[in-house]
Amino acid sequence: MRFIVSGGGTGGHIYPALAIARGLLDRYPGAEILYVGTRGGMEAEIVPREGLPFQGIPSAGLKRKLSLKNLGVLWQAGRGFWQASKIIRRFRPRAVIGTGGYVCGPVVLAAGLKGIPTLIHEQNALPGVTNRILARFVSRVAVTFAESLRYFPQREKVVLTGLPVRPEILQANREAGLKKLNFEADRFLLLSFGGSRGARSINQAMLVVLKKYAGDPRLNILHVTGKLGYEDFLEACSREGMDLAKFGNVTVSSYLYNMQDALAAADLVISRAGAATLAELTALGLPSILIPYPYAAENHQEFNARALEKEGAAQVVLDRHLKGEILCQKIEELLNKPELLAQMAEASKRMGKRRALQDIIDCVDNLIKK
Repeated sequence: MRFIVSGGGTGGHIYPALAIARGLLDRYPGAEILYVGTRGGMEAEIVPREGLPFQGIPSAGLKRKLSLKNLGVLWQAGRGFWQASKIIRRFRPRAVIGTGGYVCGPVVLAAGLKGIPTLIHEQNALPGVTNRILARFVSRVAVTFAESLRYFPQREKVVLTGLPVRPEILQANREAGLKKLNFEADRFLLLSFGGSRGARSINQAMLVVLKKYAGDPRLNILHVTGKLGYEDFLEACSREGMDLAKFGNVTVSSYLYNMQDALAAADLVISRAGAATLAELTALGLPSILIPYPYAAENHQEFNARALEKEGAAQVVLDRHLKGEILCQKIEELLNKPELLAQMAEASKRMGKRRALQDIIDCVDNLIKK
C-alpha cells in the first residue's frame, strides 16, 4: 500500500502532514509513504529528520496584486505539476493527501486528474486559497473548524474532523506535569507563550503581568519568551527591578521541549491562535486568552480565535489592543470567578477533537475501499 502526503511552507502545514503519515503507517503496517514538498522549503529539512522519503518539486505562490512576477509563478506551477505527475505515475499511490501550502496544489491536482483518491485537510477557520481551489477537484475535504464549512460549496465532500494532536499531548497528565516543572499542585498555573520564535508584543505585556503577580501566593506563572526574545526579556525584568529568583512563583524560559507537561499542568493559557495550538488547547479542555498574530495570511489567526470565542472557550485580545494592564484585568477576573473559568474549560473541551487523526485516516480508508 502506497501513499503520497504533501504540504509545505509553514509548520502549520508540515506537522499535520507528518501526523497523517504516521497515522497511515499505524493503520497499514508495511505501507510506503512518500512526502512531496517544496525544494528548499522547511519540509525539505524537517521531513527527512522524521525518517520519511522526501521528493521536492518547484513551487511558488501568486502575488495578490497584479505583477509580472506572477508569470514566473505560473511557469513554476506548471513545472511543479509536470514533476508531480511524473512522481505519481512512477510511485503509483493508492491515495494522495494534502495539508495545504502552494506545493500541495500541483500534487493533489495531478492525482485527482488521474482518478486517484485525494483528500485535503484544512487547518484554519478561514481556508487557504490553495485548499479552496483544490476542493473542486478532490474526493474529500477534512476541516478543523465548523466555521470553515461555508467556504466549501461541495458540502457532500466535507467532513469535520479537527486537527491531529501529538500523542504526547493527549497522554500527559497534570500531576506528572506539575512535578516535572517543579510547581506546587495547590496553586493556579498560568502558562503564556508566543511560539518557538516568541512574540514581542506578548513579551512586553507579560512584563506588566509579572510585575503585578510576582510573589502572589495564588498562582504560579510559566512564561516562554521564545529564543529570540529571551535575553531582552530578562534585561527588561532587571530594568524594572524584578529579581525573578526571589519571588518563587515565576519561571521564565526561552523554549520548552516538554510543552506537553506545561499544557497538562496549566489552568489558563495565553498564546497566539495558530490552528495546531488551538487543537491542543481544546483537546485538553484548556481555557485561554488568545492574541492572534496580526500578520498571518488573510488574518486567519483571528478567524481561529473568534471560533473559540464564539463557543465561550476563549477570550480574544487583538494584538493592536494588547497591553499588560488588559491582560492583568482578564487574569484577575478569571482568578476571582472560578465558575467562569470552569465554563470556558468545558466549552473548550466540547470543541476538542481527540480522535481527529483516526477520523482522517478513516476518511482515507473509505476512499480506498470505494
